[in-house]
Amino acid sequence: MKQRQRDVLAFDVNETLLDLRELDPVFARIFGDSALRNAWFQQMLQLSFVGGLTGAYVDFTTAQRAALEMVAERTGKAIGQTEAEEIIGSMRSLPPHSDVIDGLRALKEAGFRQVTLTNSPLEVAREQLEFAGLTELFDDVLSADEVKELKPGPEPYRLVAARCGVEISAIRLVAAHSWDVSGALATGAKAAFIRRPGMVLSPIGRQPDLVVDDLRALSARLAAAP
Repeated sequence: MKQRQRDVLAFDVNETLLDLRELDPVFARIFGDSALRNAWFQQMLQLSFVGGLTGAYVDFTTAQRAALEMVAERTGKAIGQTEAEEIIGSMRSLPPHSDVIDGLRALKEAGFRQVTLTNSPLEVAREQLEFAGLTELFDDVLSADEVKELKPGPEPYRLVAARCGVEISAIRLVAAHSWDVSGALATGAKAAFIRRPGMVLSPIGRQPDLVVDDLRALSARLAAAP
C-alpha cells in the first residue's frame, strides 16, 4: 500500500514559536507595567485586522508602532522615538519557547516539510528565526506581507499551498492563536492549536483536530500517525 504523503506544516511565529514574555521587562521599565505588553500586542492585532476588513492593508511593523502610540496615550505615559524603536526592535530578538527546538527537530526527522507563515514582514521573520536558532529547521520562510493580506484572511494560507506545490487540504497550520486556526480551517487547511499560557480556542465555528500543550506533544502525535 502506498504511504500517504505527510502534510506540510506551516508554523505561526510570534507567540507560537517565540516567547513574547521576553518583552515584559522592557514594558515594565518604559511603561511601569509589564502587563501592557499583552495590551500592546492585542491592540496591534486589532489595527492590523481593521486594516484588512476595511481594505486598507496595514503591515505588522506599522501596526506595532501605531499600537504603541495608542497604549502611551491611554496610559498617559509619553514615550520617545528611542524607546519605541527599542520595543519594535526587540521583536527581532525573541527566544524560542523551551519545547520548540526539540519539537521542530523531531518533526523534521519524521519527514515533515516545515515552513513558517507569519504576519511579520519577511525581513523581520528571517531575522527572528536566525536569532532564535531555528532557521535550519525550516524548508522555507513565508510571510503574509508577500500577498498583502494578513492572516486570518485566506491568501496567506493559499500562499503556502502554492509555494509548496500542494492542495490547501495538505497544509496544516500550527498556531497558538484561535483566530489563526479559524482562518486556516475556513480556507480548507487543517490546523493544530498549541495551548500556550493564556491561549484558548474560540468555541465558535470549526475546531482543529489537534490540540496540544507544546511542540513536543505535537511531534509525538503527528509522527505516530499513519
